Amino acid sequence: MSEHSTTYDIAAVGNYTKDTVVTREGTRHVDGGGVRYAAFAARGLDQRVAVITRLAEEDRHVVSDLENAGIDVFPTFTTQSTLMRLEYPGTNVDQRTLTVAATAGSITADQVRAVQARTFLISASIRGEVPVEVIREVRAQGAAVALDVQGFVRIRRPDGGLEHAPWQEQAEVLGLVDILKADAVEAASLTGADDPVRAAALLAEHGPREVIITHRGGLLVSAGGRVHEAPFHPARMVGRSGRGDTCLGSYVAARLIVPPSAAAVWSAAVTSLKMETDGPFQNHISAVVELIEKKYGMTFEIPSPHVSATPRHNTGA
Repeated sequence: MSEHSTTYDIAAVGNYTKDTVVTREGTRHVDGGGVRYAAFAARGLDQRVAVITRLAEEDRHVVSDLENAGIDVFPTFTTQSTLMRLEYPGTNVDQRTLTVAATAGSITADQVRAVQARTFLISASIRGEVPVEVIREVRAQGAAVALDVQGFVRIRRPDGGLEHAPWQEQAEVLGLVDILKADAVEAASLTGADDPVRAAALLAEHGPREVIITHRGGLLVSAGGRVHEAPFHPARMVGRSGRGDTCLGSYVAARLIVPPSAAAVWSAAVTSLKMETDGPFQNHISAVVELIEKKYGMTFEIPSPHVSATPRHNTGA
């Protein structure tokens, strides 16, 4: 893969997943992967977005879908895509069982070396999908790093089931991250603190300058010693899968042009709209602005997405 002359605002990194979603209403097959949800959410704010991913040749339509949305794709085609099964036994969308039958392998340092971006957004599904050497390579480029912790605390058991496990590289990875996202369960597991505010503060001590913690009702952002919270307001709950990925992608895109407090509200609104349908966020900016005015009681001013300075980087080792 040759060097690309474009410097993107955001390059999302992670494997596409071919998802089988099982609910009481039946079984459906959908295109998934945190990288896909995050990229669509970031592109929703008209940022210049790239995707670095691995998937099977038979799933090439996913590349076309991203490209049709204005997202540049740097794919590596493999013998098979990552195959994930998501089972929801009841009406609580936060209670689910995940299994992975096969994977598309690991992202490599060469894949990210071919792309220049202001921020690399690491959105993996399971540990090993994005090795630590990939994050080191991104940091060596001088780019900012945003990372979803799910792809580092979740491991695949021999039977294909996913579970949380101790993360030996935690200190090194967190020291390389600027914006960290975890859900409330992951944050508690990593810090031992059930209080999200306390958990966010403890995670920030390891290096991230901004910590996002998502939960069923919304999200919490800890940045610069201040805490900002924003609830979700979906009109209906249809698309639970990709909630956290959408949160991170939309937050990172917003942070390139607005402060953390406004980015938290933007992220909550984008994620609310995404949850109203299956698939990634594809609403117009005007729909987000309207929801913010209606449900959050504020006017959201959108400056040019390409005039702000490059974000500050975590200088930790």
